[in-house]
Amino acid sequence: MFPQVRMRRLRSGKIRDMVRETALTVNDLIYPMFVDETIDSMQEVSSMPGVYKLPPEKVADDAKDAADLGIPAVILFGIPAKKDETGTSAWGDEDVVQRAVREIKSQLGKDMVIITDLCLCEYTTHGHCGVVDYDSEEILNDPTLPLLGKTAVSHSKAGADIVAPSGMMDGMIGAIRSALDENKFYNVPIMSYAAKYSSAFYGPFRDAAESSYSFGDRSSYQMDPANSDEAIREVELDIQEGADILMVKPALPYLDILYRIKTEFEMPTAAYNVSGEYAMIKAAAQNGWLDEKKVVYESLLSIKRAGADMILTYFAKDLAQILEEM
Repeated sequence: MFPQVRMRRLRSGKIRDMVRETALTVNDLIYPMFVDETIDSMQEVSSMPGVYKLPPEKVADDAKDAADLGIPAVILFGIPAKKDETGTSAWGDEDVVQRAVREIKSQLGKDMVIITDLCLCEYTTHGHCGVVDYDSEEILNDPTLPLLGKTAVSHSKAGADIVAPSGMMDGMIGAIRSALDENKFYNVPIMSYAAKYSSAFYGPFRDAAESSYSFGDRSSYQMDPANSDEAIREVELDIQEGADILMVKPALPYLDILYRIKTEFEMPTAAYNVSGEYAMIKAAAQNGWLDEKKVVYESLLSIKRAGADMILTYFAKDLAQILEEM
């Protein structure tokens, strides 16, 4: 008891560093990139200051900048020139993500892990993550699964190191694993968006990826923010179907979910620090209300402390520089 026990004894100088429980490093970071085949020069996303859409020919340069900062992985989101009702531009050998993967691999080889987001919402005219029955406005689960499998195979053929399905279709991990194995991509891991919530924090991303929906919302296939036990069931099913890495999205409003998943399953776990989380910090910093660097570090440290082994964040390059300065 006080005065014999004084917690402040361990909070100063080098001793503070020695007893630190959580270490945030550049190896924890995954850098999201938007590849847009409708543009020929970089375009800043208005709702995400400092984030740019890139033409496929420029994507390798940005990936190299990330690699030079020590960031080990990128995740690619494609914006096609052509959209249709079933998203056929998602799985062609010469489509936008496939081209971007080859560009990065040709420049960086094994020096950069390439993850590809695997969903149809950027490629469909209706903006939903699966095939749609327009009469009922229902997103059809089972007809979507083979399309995700085809897309995963095409990404792997292009050279993707990891595929990351994000559509929250039931059975998608099993369908993708089967498609990959049938095409002899046994060693391509699946990073599953296993606990993806129907969140208001995705707004700026939809601006960047041009993936807003034309009717309804995504609550029929993304999770209710009120639920936590459901996330455990989702994760358990994805593990049974063959997921290699789990993901929680968004990150900061769902740190309790992240902690539960990491604690209960003890598997490699990622968290997505999403566009709305990014935009709020940027807006507050631009108004002089927050110290951007300190808040970025504290926010991402909290995600790591909650259990994330990997953090997908638009602050990846900024944080790499912050860590270097520290």
